[in-house]
Amino acid sequence: MFASLYQMLVDALGPMGPLYVVGGLGIVLIALAMPTMMKKKIEPFDRIKSQRTATAGPKQQGLRMGTNNAAGDKLQKFSTFLEPQNAEEMSASRLKLHRAGYRAKNAVQLFHFSQLILGVGFMILGVLYTLYLQNQGEVTTQKMIMFTLGPGALGYYIPQYWVQSRVQQRQEEIISGFPDALDMMLVCVEAGQSLDQTIMRVAKESRAGYPALADEFDTVANEVKAGKERVMVLKDMAERVGVADVASFVTTLVQSATFGTSIAEALRVYSAEMRDKRIMRAEEKANKLPTKLTLGTMLFTVPPLMIILIGPSLHSIAKTLGGG
Repeated sequence: MFASLYQMLVDALGPMGPLYVVGGLGIVLIALAMPTMMKKKIEPFDRIKSQRTATAGPKQQGLRMGTNNAAGDKLQKFSTFLEPQNAEEMSASRLKLHRAGYRAKNAVQLFHFSQLILGVGFMILGVLYTLYLQNQGEVTTQKMIMFTLGPGALGYYIPQYWVQSRVQQRQEEIISGFPDALDMMLVCVEAGQSLDQTIMRVAKESRAGYPALADEFDTVANEVKAGKERVMVLKDMAERVGVADVASFVTTLVQSATFGTSIAEALRVYSAEMRDKRIMRAEEKANKLPTKLTLGTMLFTVPPLMIILIGPSLHSIAKTLGGG
């Protein structure tokens, strides 16, 4: 019976027909088992909250629905599947997304959900393309694996590449705008404003040119308003940004607050150092430019020049040898 079934599949779908059927059955079984795997156990507090929401009036329900994120609530049901279960991995993922500018509560879940959707979607497209090639002609097993798993891996790593590029972009923006922010902070402090008022003013003024830096200063101001200790807020900012200049600035402010020295003097010295660093970065980029242009010059200038200089001579030699 199995031999006849195998032969029937080969006749209908080609030599790889049994493999297609087994793969399709595997996908169906995974699709059937996924809701059970992704189902999250309802916590007692969540059950109490849902009961209170059900017994509340229509007006209160509308207010609560307005404050909640519908997409986040749907993904929260599958949090055991869409987010790391290890606390260290969860903290690292949340920190990386914060550095990329994604601070929503369900940012980690959306990140892993996008990886799952893009990976599975690209793999399905690869399978369809492989089936198309199979109908056109013979396809080797190596090409079949490459065309199937390659797009899936590409779709899985696209969100990681996007987040990493966002992290680099925000860090470069913060590094570029940090010296100007320090100068503005120095002016505000010497004008008599407190450090909290200075941070709020710098966040407001730098919003147009450096929104990422303004977001960080707004976060610091809001956390201080909420009653969190200023030293811890500044240390959290240094860890959240991941820029060495900001970490050194936070260390300077913490030491100034610990030893009772003047904040204005510390800002004056550090802002001058940041301006010198910005000048050195510009000089470094200028010094790298000739080295980078060398490769382009060799690729796009030397070959045409050699063709112009040697080409007529080679043509004459070839013509002479051909005529001889």
